Amino acid sequence: MNETLCRALLQARLTEEDVATRLQVDPKTVRRWLEGRVPYLRHRWAIAAMLGVDETDLWPQLRTTRTRPDEVLAIYPARDTVPQDVWLRMLGSTQHEIGILDDTWLPFAGDQRIMAVLAERAGAGISVRICLRDPDTPVARNAVRMERGDAPAASVSDALDVYAPLREKVRLHQGMVYSSIYYGDDELLVSQLAYGIPLGQAPVLHLRRLEDGDMGAAYLDAFEHTWATARQAG
Repeated sequence: MNETLCRALLQARLTEEDVATRLQVDPKTVRRWLEGRVPYLRHRWAIAAMLGVDETDLWPQLRTTRTRPDEVLAIYPARDTVPQDVWLRMLGSTQHEIGILDDTWLPFAGDQRIMAVLAERAGAGISVRICLRDPDTPVARNAVRMERGDAPAASVSDALDVYAPLREKVRLHQGMVYSSIYYGDDELLVSQLAYGIPLGQAPVLHLRRLEDGDMGAAYLDAFEHTWATARQAG
């Protein structure tokens, strides 16, 4: 029996069925994990990210066979598969700054809980910076989207309407977005864009910035560079 995993799920108020639904597996599979079977790598990372812990906290036997850099908390096959709780925990626990770098596609459109968290954090004095594609960019937006395989996407004006309560915190950039970056303090979700793949289906890295790490720092530097060259939204 994996008592550590059982306690972690109890503390998070998650049932076998909750985990099965979020990971899209059979509840019997989750039960086997609770009974002691070690999940496949992608499932370990997803569970650890869901609970906000390291996989080795749940499966200590993995400490001698580390399979990924310490900066990587999880890898999701698609942005659409990142559990809402992960977004809410990352953004809601932020104490210093939140950053969003994206195209005009709206990952949070219609998600009132995430939008409420952003507004609450901004109201609490947390720095919130949102950087979206400039509608006057020389790169044709529709052409870029078609190359990625996306369906027609929302315009920047639609995006600004969604972010209306935070409009003064929005800037517009003219660069190509190779990775969409979302971060809260030292925790990041980075969507790795791939040619011909819709944005919502692109893989996502879940990272934490470490003093001796390079991955998180590289993406945060990319955010800062883009923010510095962006213009204030009208």
